[in-house]
Amino acid sequence: MSISKEEYDSMAKKASPNSPVFLDCVKAFLFGGAICAFGEGLMQWFTGTAMTLEESRALTTSVLIIITALLTAFGVFDTIAKHAGAGTMVPITGFANSIVCAALEFQTEGRILGTAAQMFSIAGPVIVFGCSAASLYGFIIYFFGLY
Repeated sequence: MSISKEEYDSMAKKASPNSPVFLDCVKAFLFGGAICAFGEGLMQWFTGTAMTLEESRALTTSVLIIITALLTAFGVFDTIAKHAGAGTMVPITGFANSIVCAALEFQTEGRILGTAAQMFSIAGPVIVFGCSAASLYGFIIYFFGLY
């Protein structure tokens, strides 16, 4: 049985419900903002405990990663993401979630070929792109004297 592209598109539109785009955007904004506000609150609290700004930033990042990893491991982060949508993709929490999800999904294949290999298959492109973008940005800043 063969169907045309137009028939397939028609069937797909009938089968998929319409998304409340405005509500989704509001939820993403509120949840993403709440995550960022929580991170800022952590940083202010750490700074108030006689830590330097650099130490506070590092500890805030670490705490957000650990909380996200634990919430993902216990299945809570997925429930939050169903409602928050793109709001949970605040860079540090979204990245931590993707790493832990890959590790959990492939843990039955062993620690090395399952968990570790799949974690780095997700992290690798992000790290390569991040380093490449940072290098390009650094060259642009250096050569155009924008520093």
